Amino acid sequence: MTQVRTFALPQPLGERLAEPTPTSAPIPSTIPSTISSAIPRSLPDIPELPQTQGRDSGAKVNGDYKRVPMATYNDTKKEGGITFSGQDKLPKLPIPDLAATCRRYIESLRPLQSPRERAETQYAVDEFLKGDGHDLQEKLKQYAQGKTSYIEQFWYDSYLNFDNPVVLNLNPFFLLEDDPTPARNNQVTRAASLVVSSLDFVRAVRKEELPPDKVKGTPLCMYQFSRLFGTARVPTEDGCQIEQDPESKHIVIMCHGQFYWFDVLDDNSDLIMTEKDISINLQTIIDDATQTPIREAAKGALGVLSTENRKVWSGLRDVLTREPMSNNADSLGIVDSALFVLCLDYTESADAAALCQNMLCGTNEVEKGVQIGTCTNRWYDKLQIIVCKNGSAGINFEHTGVDGHTVLRFASDVYTDTILRFARTINGQAPSLWASTSPDPSKRDPESFGDVNTTPRKLEWDMIPELSVAVRFAETRLSDLIGQNEFQCLDFSHYGKNFITSMGFSPDAFVQMAFQAAYYGLYGRVECTYEPAMTKVYLHGRTEAIRTVSKESVDFVQAFWSENPAEAKIEALKKACQKHVANTRQCLKAEGCDRHLYALLSVWQRSMDDELDSGLSSTGYSSPMDGYSEQGVNSPVGSPTNDSVGSVDGVELKPSRERGYSTNSRSRDQNPLPLIFADPGWDKLNNTILSTSNCGNPALRQFGFGPTSGDGFGIGYIIKDDGISICVSSKHRQTARFIDTLESYLLEIRRILRITNRKMSTMKGSRAREAEMSINHSKPTNRLKTRGRPITAIDNIRSNTGTTSPTNESSAFSEDDEIGGYGFFDAGMLLQALKARSVQFDGVETRASERAAVQARRRDVGKKLRLIDY
Repeated sequence: MTQVRTFALPQPLGERLAEPTPTSAPIPSTIPSTISSAIPRSLPDIPELPQTQGRDSGAKVNGDYKRVPMATYNDTKKEGGITFSGQDKLPKLPIPDLAATCRRYIESLRPLQSPRERAETQYAVDEFLKGDGHDLQEKLKQYAQGKTSYIEQFWYDSYLNFDNPVVLNLNPFFLLEDDPTPARNNQVTRAASLVVSSLDFVRAVRKEELPPDKVKGTPLCMYQFSRLFGTARVPTEDGCQIEQDPESKHIVIMCHGQFYWFDVLDDNSDLIMTEKDISINLQTIIDDATQTPIREAAKGALGVLSTENRKVWSGLRDVLTREPMSNNADSLGIVDSALFVLCLDYTESADAAALCQNMLCGTNEVEKGVQIGTCTNRWYDKLQIIVCKNGSAGINFEHTGVDGHTVLRFASDVYTDTILRFARTINGQAPSLWASTSPDPSKRDPESFGDVNTTPRKLEWDMIPELSVAVRFAETRLSDLIGQNEFQCLDFSHYGKNFITSMGFSPDAFVQMAFQAAYYGLYGRVECTYEPAMTKVYLHGRTEAIRTVSKESVDFVQAFWSENPAEAKIEALKKACQKHVANTRQCLKAEGCDRHLYALLSVWQRSMDDELDSGLSSTGYSSPMDGYSEQGVNSPVGSPTNDSVGSVDGVELKPSRERGYSTNSRSRDQNPLPLIFADPGWDKLNNTILSTSNCGNPALRQFGFGPTSGDGFGIGYIIKDDGISICVSSKHRQTARFIDTLESYLLEIRRILRITNRKMSTMKGSRAREAEMSINHSKPTNRLKTRGRPITAIDNIRSNTGTTSPTNESSAFSEDDEIGGYGFFDAGMLLQALKARSVQFDGVETRASERAAVQARRRDVGKKLRLIDY
């Protein structure tokens, strides 16, 4: 079960570490003492979790640390607090109806399967409903009684039993927009500003002054915010556990792979340093770090150990903590218990793709056989704020306890506060995000700060031979891992949410269909696609899986890449988007199939081990979690029109597994694995090829994560008012070509939409024009205002093309409609053809067409990378 360690932070180091941790308050009877797992807005809801066996209380810093259930430090609400005030009113995550879940499961798989595979899956589901299904459903209901959420502990088990490195596999990143004040975009100034705003956010959470999240007036769970700071993912021999110092007061700074720390808060969570004080500390740290040659510093860059396989990292932590109260043990405790880690990189990235890579996994640069890239300047078990030499900043976060929506709120508020705080230096009446602020540290009596260290201190590890060798091999494995992945960005600026909604489409559904069309345009088939839907309207809700591929989406991509009239393509797109919106609404109500089925599988596994009521972790099987962490068996998926079971892309498709087959090593002879989970359809749905996630707002420039399967793509995207930012990762699977195909599609679908919707003007509408159109012209009006003929951009196009009917595609439109033939292999050439045509018609007024008018604003597409150079 999920555990939390309460750290007693130093200051003075020896005395503080020697103090026993006070006994935590009992959990209120109004809150079930069960499992509680990560999601913003939920108060203490975690039951006593059994101690992990086989290791001396896990990876502890010294024997005085006491493990307590996560968030029991906040088990009573502060008087007048608003952050968690709505927690008691939130409904529990409902357990879906079993038959409905099975129907959705079959529907999700149908477009991915051949007729024979569909028949096998249907049989497996029917058998499940006749036999094991209802029994497991009742066991799940029994298990969920008194618990905060029926899926929560299973969710944690899936994450925390993940043994592979978390970098590129679990941790996502956010890339913040630059500070709008250019003079503040240098490393020290930007970092100090972000630290102060982050500490204000910490203070607001701890004092429960942070306004709760709401969606259309509906309050969301705020529990995850209690787990965002002072938290670490700590590996043990029996899996990882989440540990937290709820009273953490310091931050850790990494520079050139070296570790520093100093206190930033007092016991009341008030700031004890001004922005200028923090700037001085950061500059002091940079000056000190550069005194050590970077190749020499790399030999002691212990941060790379956090990128190791979790079992290996667990053993290395044992080495570090072998002697309680030792320098290494104390240093590790300081890092684990920090509010967050600030990474000061000495490099600046050349383009957006390199910048995204730096935020996700760091750079891989070997000089004279020594790794000097920023990949050694990270600690992936904690929340990290990363600031480059030129002030570019981002966030990398450990994903077990918090979802993207929670960290997005943190990033947005921090970015906003940095701007407002600067505005208040100009105008003292400028607004503030916070209900209250810390007293001015420069005007406080230093004695009021308490026992703190505000002078930066360097952690100097005792690099015994065992650790030196471990750092070396961890770095080479990390370099391999980074080299196996590639990243590409598309900052699509031609249109965004405003245009998409004006055409009557859901922006998210529209972009999801773009991913489907681009992939089909490259490979001629559809693949399993995943998108998370937030379920934080429920207590401790996390996400549900939206399955993008549907019969309607397959019909659309096939229609789009075939010789069909524009109207037929748009009609198919509308149906596909409507289906996606309907699926999304279901998932937002926690009525998907993935989480429910995974919970049933987990209950079966527990019942096999007679541990249903023990509370012990029992996975051994992966489940797709959120947009960045699906794990599954790599199974090829054929075209939806493939009716045979032979081979796909040269890979033999294996027949169905026998009933009783299990991915676990234990024998299940007496209680065979339910056929629904032994059927290949289950593996197919859990092998995500297109892992996508929509998360962002104007505070972010990019968002992304690594691919979740060896032959898949990881796609993070942000839909802005007038653009779409997309970051794509893969293990060198033609990522740049996929981006080019995606851009081609987005440009082409706009052209087709304008053909079928000639009423749309190329100019942007405004409230003033709406007011003009709504005027009752039957009433007397100013005579002068009636003079002249109103004109619009569409009139100009019609006058040149001679086309007036929105369905008449003769004249200039007919030639454009035939560009490229929309075949499977010409998507990349299509973009070049459209660009060339735009240049060809440039300045030829007598042959102007809608294509020339639309393309007039696209002539700088080839230069877009220079717009984001640093």
